[in-house]
Amino acid sequence: MTREALLDFMRSEKYAVQTSVSPAGLPQAAVVGIAVSDRFEIVFDTVDSSRKAPNLRANPAIALVIGGTRDGDERTVQYEGIADEPSGGELDRLLDVYYARFPDGRQRREWKGLIYVRVKPTWIRYSNFNADPPEIVEFQSGDLER
Repeated sequence: MTREALLDFMRSEKYAVQTSVSPAGLPQAAVVGIAVSDRFEIVFDTVDSSRKAPNLRANPAIALVIGGTRDGDERTVQYEGIADEPSGGELDRLLDVYYARFPDGRQRREWKGLIYVRVKPTWIRYSNFNADPPEIVEFQSGDLER
């Protein structure tokens, strides 16, 4: 699994399950629409009244699972990272990535309380159980740099 092949797989999936931790220390999960930058950053939008927004503001540790939802395709990415809410030029750069994936996102930008979350990877595991033997490759954040 090369860096480029990993990026291609992640970009082939439109949705991911993301998890955050509540103030009470309980796990919470949601499906989010994702876009992936060349730096393996994941960007998604949400409203600040969602559970994930205050969770990530209090504790920016986040995990996502990508893939594994298509019949006959047993490939997944487990992704751990640190979330933030980019602004300025960083937000503009990530909105280009996001709107390329979700053109309708431009209309959502007018929603009250809409925020954009960027996740920077700290660890990624790609698993391909279509292969025999299975292919399992781990990447640390430094492995993903060009």
